Amino acid sequence: MKLSIIFSCQIFILFLILFVNLSFADEVRSTCFGSTKKGSLKNGVKLPRRGKNFKSYSWIAGIVGRTYVHSAVKEIMIDAYAELARTHPDIVYKYAETGFEEGGRFKPHKTHQNGLSVDHMVPVKKNDKSVHLPTNAFNKLGYAIEFNLEGKYKDYHLDYEALGALIKEIHRQAVAKGYEIWRVIFDPRMSPNLFKTSHGKYLKKNIRFSKNKSWVRHDEHIHIDFRVPCQ
Repeated sequence: MKLSIIFSCQIFILFLILFVNLSFADEVRSTCFGSTKKGSLKNGVKLPRRGKNFKSYSWIAGIVGRTYVHSAVKEIMIDAYAELARTHPDIVYKYAETGFEEGGRFKPHKTHQNGLSVDHMVPVKKNDKSVHLPTNAFNKLGYAIEFNLEGKYKDYHLDYEALGALIKEIHRQAVAKGYEIWRVIFDPRMSPNLFKTSHGKYLKKNIRFSKNKSWVRHDEHIHIDFRVPCQ
């Protein structure tokens, strides 16, 4: 009887320790340093590999540590996906490169150094159905894909409505948490198509889009920089 009680107590203590550790992990707060071009990150957190309406561009990239962000950015992204799953249940999304757990140089990118940068593959449709843009070793995890100015790549069509909804919701979640989007980089020649969507007025009013040509096109993905206080 005594042994049974002792064993039960041990099991309870183990579960209690596990619960405390998991709770602590959920409350980890990150600290960013410097800028997206020259910075670092403390207590970076990894984006989940997949969710109800989203997934990572590469499970291997996650294993090697290329999907870490600032804890505030993770909260923004997860809550944005959750709201989009409610308002746009038929649309699927795929995020791409973010950064290392401790930030720092993130080749081949010129930014992504302090946990406040997120690349996101553009949402697409195939046969009028929302699908994930293919990302694999043969197309450099999606970064080698080239859309034409009409937003077409093979049998895939860029879903501007879904992209507008994504950017809008990410911004809304950032503001709700006391942060902001600093900028969004998207091919300037394709950006006008975003402003023709039902989200166009909101995007024009609240989002700063890069107007200069970047060193890569940013047609198959958008780059988002968040404004979160750093040391």
